[in-house]
Amino acid sequence: MKKVVKKELTMWPAIVNAKCPKCWVGNIYANPMYSLSGQKMLTNCPHCGMTYEREPGYFYGAMYVSYAFIVAELVTLAIGTSILTGSDNPWVYTAVLLGVVGILAPFNLRYSRVILLHWLTPGLHYHPELSKGSETIISNLR
Repeated sequence: MKKVVKKELTMWPAIVNAKCPKCWVGNIYANPMYSLSGQKMLTNCPHCGMTYEREPGYFYGAMYVSYAFIVAELVTLAIGTSILTGSDNPWVYTAVLLGVVGILAPFNLRYSRVILLHWLTPGLHYHPELSKGSETIISNLR
């Protein structure tokens, strides 16, 4: 008798590719992270129809996640700059920290909302039945 190995879907490809937390297929954003037109977040999932903004002002909670991202980035950069340059000049730190935070601002905006939807929203879970018929899309995410 052959043993059937069933592959489990993981949440990580859905988070990295900014996919819907309910079906893991539909996009959350309409355009790329770094584009001249800015980041346009879709109102509903194009695959399952889930409304992303659960209530008015829902994404204000993402500011706390973004704050945690920025603190982690600044601490890491400050320590890295200190180790690499050994400088005591505050302008070196100011230039490096502000430059990198400015570059990572679109990343922080996008992924703070994605993490808020995937991990920090009570009652919002993955429904595998909504992904039926889209196995090829999900397998391409890996």
